[in-house]
Amino acid sequence: MPNTHRALARAPYLAIAAAAILAVSAQAEAANLGFLNDTPITYMKQRDLQALNNAAQVALNTKQDGESLDWDNKGAGNTVPINGTVTPENSFESGGLKCRKITLVAHAKGQTQTWTPVACKQSDGKWKLKKQ
Repeated sequence: MPNTHRALARAPYLAIAAAAILAVSAQAEAANLGFLNDTPITYMKQRDLQALNNAAQVALNTKQDGESLDWDNKGAGNTVPINGTVTPENSFESGGLKCRKITLVAHAKGQTQTWTPVACKQSDGKWKLKKQ
């Protein structure tokens, strides 16, 4: 598969964590929440987000509510080790789509950060964040 096709194929997987992280970052900047400095999100790079998104897609497709999947950024090229868990929570239907609240946890440099977005399974089989 050519690199451009691979990049396009990965794009939906990046949506979950990237959207959650961007939302937190935007809120932090808008609210001048300097206390978010040196939290796991500040150490995450594109390939770290990809590792988190891959774990989220797997967890949403294979784990029962409350069952966690461990993830880490090994092999992502980041000198900062980042790891955590992805835990699908309550499943429900919304607008005819299967949705799940998901808890994303990241640990880096002694700090822990948690996000709890809702993801819904699209007709193409990919999970995407539900707009709140």
